[in-house]
Formats: sequence, C-alpha cells, structure tokens
Amino acid sequence: MTVREDEIERPSGAKGLYSVVEKPHFAIIIPVHNHQVYMVEQYRYPVGERQLEFPQGTWDDAPGVDPLTLAAGELKEETGLTAGTMEHVGFQYLAYGMCNQGYHIYLARELTAGEQQLDPEEEGLTVHQLSLDELDEKIISGQIKDASTCNALGLARLKGYL
Repeated sequence: MTVREDEIERPSGAKGLYSVVEKPHFAIIIPVHNHQVYMVEQYRYPVGERQLEFPQGTWDDAPGVDPLTLAAGELKEETGLTAGTMEHVGFQYLAYGMCNQGYHIYLARELTAGEQQLDPEEEGLTVHQLSLDELDEKIISGQIKDASTCNALGLARLKGYL
C-alpha cells in the first residue's frame, strides 16, 4: 500500500492537494450451496470489532495475480471450500474518491469441503452458513456492515445469479 499527495490544478485553475491510497485489487467470493451462503467472521482491527462478511482478500506478494486464481485461493484459505464453478459477477471500486483499489466479485458453486489455510492475520476467523433470508435480515438490521459484502450480494441479485 502506498499513500501519496498530489498537487493538482482544477478546471477552474484553482490549485489543490489530493490524497490517494494505492492498493492492489482484491477478490470477494459469494459461496452458495442449496440457498445457503458461507460467510466468515473475523476481527477487523480498524473498527475494533468482529465482523461477518463474504470471504475476500488480496495477495500482497502477488498484486498482479489473475483475479479468478485469487478468488479460488482466498475461498480455500478462509473457508476450506473448493468451488467446482466460479462465475465472475462484476468489478467495482472500493472507494474511488480516495483509493484506486477495486474488487472482483465471484459466485462460487459446487462446493467441496476441505481444510482452512489461514494467514496469521486471520487468526480466530470462523466460518458460518446462513440462508439468504438470514443474510438479508443481518444486513437490514445493521449486523453486517461490510460495504463490499452488501454490494456483492446486491450486484449478484440484480444480475440474476441469486
């Protein structure tokens, strides 16, 4: 990750300073089996809380990795699941007003269970299975606050994947 401040000139000619966070893209995966989704819960240091979200991540040591390879790897690492099929739902930017990071959304089906391969910063990560109705309730009630998770679910539904 890098942070930079650029001196800019606006169309009006006014000078300014623009701060930009540069981070590699990540993948977020919606693992679905029999109208149930698999989610992970982990401690998120910046907000000081455990949060429920779809499996997601990036590989800092391989920032240019193929998004499908990244998605399959993150699914396996965090949940132990291997997908028989992975469908690309779309690409979104996380917060393009301040950051160039985006994320690829995948829908994973035909799931096979295996062993998790957690990174040290994922210590304490747990896997949960919820119905789509339970997921909706947790989003509406504010129990799920991860914008990427909410957006991935919404886009998958709008495109007819769920």
